[in-house]
Amino acid sequence: MKVLIVDDEAGIRDVIKEYCLFENFDVLEAEDGENALTLVKDNSDIDLIVLDIMMPKMDGYTTLKEIRKLSTTPVIMLSARSEEYNKLLSFELGVDDYVTKPFSPKELIARIKAITSRGTVSNTDKYVYKTLVIDFLGHKVTIDNKELKLTPKEYELLVLFVENKSIALSRETLLSKVWGYDFFGDDRTIDTHIKMLRNNLGEYRDLIKTVRGMGYKFEEE
Repeated sequence: MKVLIVDDEAGIRDVIKEYCLFENFDVLEAEDGENALTLVKDNSDIDLIVLDIMMPKMDGYTTLKEIRKLSTTPVIMLSARSEEYNKLLSFELGVDDYVTKPFSPKELIARIKAITSRGTVSNTDKYVYKTLVIDFLGHKVTIDNKELKLTPKEYELLVLFVENKSIALSRETLLSKVWGYDFFGDDRTIDTHIKMLRNNLGEYRDLIKTVRGMGYKFEEE
């Protein structure tokens, strides 16, 4: 597995790199957002990006926006900011996880493994409903043959809903299944992702039903 570590502090990069190498990961390093974008463009086989927010030249938020124009590679955001606003903004921009500094390197490795080990288990290669198509093998969603620009989390939520059609899923279940372990998130984290997913689904937004007092379910009309 290849991991890109983006942080302007060499000491933090060194610590993360040491733990990644112990797990036999290949490691790339960048000290700022501009360098990170160059590496993303030149390396299509990056499996995960660890990205700091506070950096010179280009901050983590701007870097993330540019990365998402190029790739859906999972991203773990690193930040000394623990405020909920910063976390929710990061998720809205398409991160897969958010780790607050100071952090445990062992926990970070566990989160990297949890994200990269996820896969879609499906009995078919595709899900089709009218003009909505989920290509499980291609890891993409189209409507009228136009590909939707879903974040990794939005895609995973949609697949989970489809795999559990007509079954009400609690917010706790969604957090557990999609994030894969005890996650700090709350109801607003899930609601934010559902809102973004519905917006992306456009005419099919109503397939995701709100189950009052519990969570959500996917139901064909």
